[in-house]
Amino acid sequence: MADKQVVTKPAGRALLVAVENAQLRKDIPEIRSGDTVRLQVKVVEGNRERLQPFEGVVMRLRGSGVNRNFTVRRITHGIGVERTFLINSPRIEKIDVIRHARVRRKQLYYLRGLTGKAARLKELRPMTSKEAAAKEATRAAKAASANASVSTDDESASVEE
Repeated sequence: MADKQVVTKPAGRALLVAVENAQLRKDIPEIRSGDTVRLQVKVVEGNRERLQPFEGVVMRLRGSGVNRNFTVRRITHGIGVERTFLINSPRIEKIDVIRHARVRRKQLYYLRGLTGKAARLKELRPMTSKEAAAKEATRAAKAASANASVSTDDESASVEE
């Protein structure tokens, strides 16, 4: 009896978390509300399976863990189509984030009432390496000037004493 090793197994909530974590996909990009995404969705027609692209704006993200889902809206021939997908679904072959937009809400239901140019979102453009270097240089210059003014204030205070 003494030479048996004790094996601890997760129980209760820990067991659920362990099983859920095993089901999560690792190849999913970071998506937010307002992003324009292109999905490759597996569609079964009869006995064959094909990939169908679906491109649109992410209107909302809900849930967490295995149950996390998102709704994508696109306009096709003047008609708005919304589809909800589970992020970790095996039916989604691939998710490509085409562009990011600046939005101030988590759920973009107001897009349902907008058409044409009014439904556009402000694009967040990534900084180029030149822009990033220029921004860093201005930040360093501001920090250097702030340090110089602090040191001259200290010197003038010591002279007065």
